[in-house]
Amino acid sequence: MKLIIQNILLLLIVTSGFAREKPNILWIVGENFSMDLACYGQKNVRTPNLDRLAREGVRYTKVYSTSPVCAPSRSAFITGWYATTTDMHHMRSHRDDEFRLPAGVRPITHLLKDAGYHTANITHIGKKEVGTGKLDLNFVNEGPVYAGKDWKALKKKQPFFAQINMPEAEYDIYDRKSVEKPRVKWVGEEWHPKVATPENVTPPPYYPDHRITREEWARYLNSVTGTDVRIGWILDQLKKDGLSDNTIVIFFADNGRLDARGIHWCWDSGLHVPMIIRYPKGVPAPRQVTPGRVDEEVHSLLDISATTLWMAGIKKPFGMQSRVIMGPDADPPRRYAFAARDRIDETAVRLRSVHDARYHYVRNYTPGAGFQTLNRYKEKCFLVKPLMRKLHAAGKLTGPPADLMKPFPREMLYDTQADPHEVRNLVSSRDVAHQSALGRLRAALDTWMIATHDRGHIPEPPGVVAPFTKEMHDWFGTPDWVKE
Repeated sequence: MKLIIQNILLLLIVTSGFAREKPNILWIVGENFSMDLACYGQKNVRTPNLDRLAREGVRYTKVYSTSPVCAPSRSAFITGWYATTTDMHHMRSHRDDEFRLPAGVRPITHLLKDAGYHTANITHIGKKEVGTGKLDLNFVNEGPVYAGKDWKALKKKQPFFAQINMPEAEYDIYDRKSVEKPRVKWVGEEWHPKVATPENVTPPPYYPDHRITREEWARYLNSVTGTDVRIGWILDQLKKDGLSDNTIVIFFADNGRLDARGIHWCWDSGLHVPMIIRYPKGVPAPRQVTPGRVDEEVHSLLDISATTLWMAGIKKPFGMQSRVIMGPDADPPRRYAFAARDRIDETAVRLRSVHDARYHYVRNYTPGAGFQTLNRYKEKCFLVKPLMRKLHAAGKLTGPPADLMKPFPREMLYDTQADPHEVRNLVSSRDVAHQSALGRLRAALDTWMIATHDRGHIPEPPGVVAPFTKEMHDWFGTPDWVKE
């Protein structure tokens, strides 16, 4: 009788799915990209590997990062909590103090490890550099975030959760020559084709039509093409190693575009990110994942955390702010996606943002701040910014480029369907639909800030901020126009 009961229990476990083999999960994290892949309609890029990934999986069109810069965004999606809740909302904070994550907040890699997953942050496949190993998190006292970094170990240590952080965009911002040649040799192979040129690109309308602008825009687009080449290496190696059929692949970017009006700012160019999820043949996919599907619902990039845990069969911890976006017990879909920007490097500007399916509302808490606000990194690395200062001083900017040089208003509202570049602020519009959206998004943002205990109103001590000014000066210099 005892044996019969044991067999019945075993049958129930097997048929209920609890005994199914856990899938491997691979995050491919794009470094500073917005919706600039061919499968999203961008021209002058070549992204066959990501386009194929989208055809074989789901392409998400309305995913927004919780911050327009890496460290707060990454601190959020590695824990599943808003950085504004956990006191990780300032750029590269808590690197040399006793800060610990709040009670109940843990890196999801630790939760995956507890469930039997091997975790790895991959930099190389053989001699090929496929990732940087970058984490850039605003906590350092929680122990190792990942257990390994060796690609070869993955096959023997299944199930695994691996992250590969793409290097391409960051690389090109510091070494502009890297994509100005038609091709660059890399370990015996030709890669990084030059698709975009200053002659064939059309930069966004908030920039002046100038050679420098077109060179920067072409350089950025070519970095997207180069990233796709590396992703092809990764996907090919998965197949060669016999891992493709049981590895869920998730591609997303940590925050928006690496250009002067993108990264650091709460426009869509800084927040709107691509995401593609492909289930393999050997893993039963939820109903929300079918080849070639395009998901147009509003999602926060924060939701990658709880969804990854769900894929691994792990229930998200109590209170986690991330949502599960698939499966039979998926969380309710989001109506809104929220984001925040606070101090970045030496530059203290506080912005809050909320998207719905059509409108984007941004609130500025720093009077006088704007695109011209000093940030030494951006002054040095984005040549269009000093160019625009020069043209503006000479009275040679008009239209959206001239508007970009003005201080931010208290509020900004954009109809992202009619105005995808977000150059027309609708706050003062008399249109009934626009005013209705304004009231709705104001209330949604207020509610979110209160409900999530947004800590942005708490100033950092001057002793914390001052070293960043010196560090940025030492790295990038200080422009001559800055009055000390």
